[in-house]
Amino acid sequence: MKPLLSKTTKPFIIYVLIILVISIPVYYFVVDTIWKGELDEHNTTIAEKTAYEFNSLKLSDTELEKSIALWNKIQPGTDIEKIPFNYLKKDSFFTVDKKNAFTPKTEIERYRCLRKVVYINKKPFLFTIETNIEESHETVTAITLITIFFFILIVVGLLFLNKKLSTSVWLPFRNTLDQLKTFNLNKQTKIEFGKTDITEFKELNQSLDKLIEHTVSAFKTQKEFTENASHELQTPLAILKNKLDILLQNESLTEKQYQIAEEMHRALTRSSRINKNLLLLAKIDNSQFEKTEAIRFDELLHQSMEIFREHFEQKNISVKENILPDIQVYGSRSLIEVLINNLILNAIRHTPADGVISITLGNSSFEIANSGTEKLNTDLLFKRFSKLSTDSNGSGLGLAIINEIGKFHDWKINYQFENNFHVFSVMI
Repeated sequence: MKPLLSKTTKPFIIYVLIILVISIPVYYFVVDTIWKGELDEHNTTIAEKTAYEFNSLKLSDTELEKSIALWNKIQPGTDIEKIPFNYLKKDSFFTVDKKNAFTPKTEIERYRCLRKVVYINKKPFLFTIETNIEESHETVTAITLITIFFFILIVVGLLFLNKKLSTSVWLPFRNTLDQLKTFNLNKQTKIEFGKTDITEFKELNQSLDKLIEHTVSAFKTQKEFTENASHELQTPLAILKNKLDILLQNESLTEKQYQIAEEMHRALTRSSRINKNLLLLAKIDNSQFEKTEAIRFDELLHQSMEIFREHFEQKNISVKENILPDIQVYGSRSLIEVLINNLILNAIRHTPADGVISITLGNSSFEIANSGTEKLNTDLLFKRFSKLSTDSNGSGLGLAIINEIGKFHDWKINYQFENNFHVFSVMI
């Protein structure tokens, strides 16, 4: 997980880097073009000034030829050549690469050149001048170093400004987030969001106010429904079951009447159990349980095993225990009791007579394994009302409740079938 600022800063830095990298050749091209233009002006000025100085000397033709010859010898990079009138050329600017003959170390350098026709003593001369251009690699290096410097400056400044701005601009958002973290739907505590002059955060707080108000209202309605359903459904079921108990004790019942009443009694018992389980699932879905209580898991496990001791004996099931003491977890005591009881009851139902059940409790896991012959359907394993055995007394909600209790406590529940054993493990 990354903070929002880092996600926005990283693309911006990449964008700036790309732009600056692209700017290096652009800078070079612009600087080189400007430099060439300046050199062209310089060369033109030299040519015109040289012609002007020769003309101002008012030399004879013989003296002019000697002076030009001397000029060509003592002025490297320039050349004055007499041309006929019919050989006139337009001014031309060009760049050449050649070896520098005036330095001990031979290097290839660039020269900006000008060929211009000038008039000395009213006669045309072709004036050629070459001026060294600044080394290109030195220019590129300088531009690159300057670009890197400014990139580092931009990045450091951006990170500094982001850090400073995050403490002020994002303060209302962080306050809102802290308020939401402390909100408890069961306690229905009212949230008072702080005032802010930022439009987006103000709209966010207003939307959250409406959402929380609607959620609390829906939660109250659902809670009232589950409480009413628990009372209104359980009461008539209990009355019917009680009446059937009285009827079953009547000695005047025929055998057929007794069987019918017994079937009705079993159906009512199962209906009552399904009703309780559905209401339990509804309460878990509505987060109507606290999970902050410190609980000794090993003590609850021993209590549940004692309750089911008779069931083990009825099917002659051999129980192997490996339970570490003083295993403490945080959660809802009633839900953890249901989880343990449902896992043990599920193991008993799927264990054949004279089978084996192994119960293991460690520091971070609780495992129940029971002998079996065939792997359970993992697609239907935790689905509600899925029948994984021929036992008609089950409600089809046991494993679904186990799964929901695991989700409520952030525990992971796994199932495996290995070495002819069904293995249910809970990572606590």
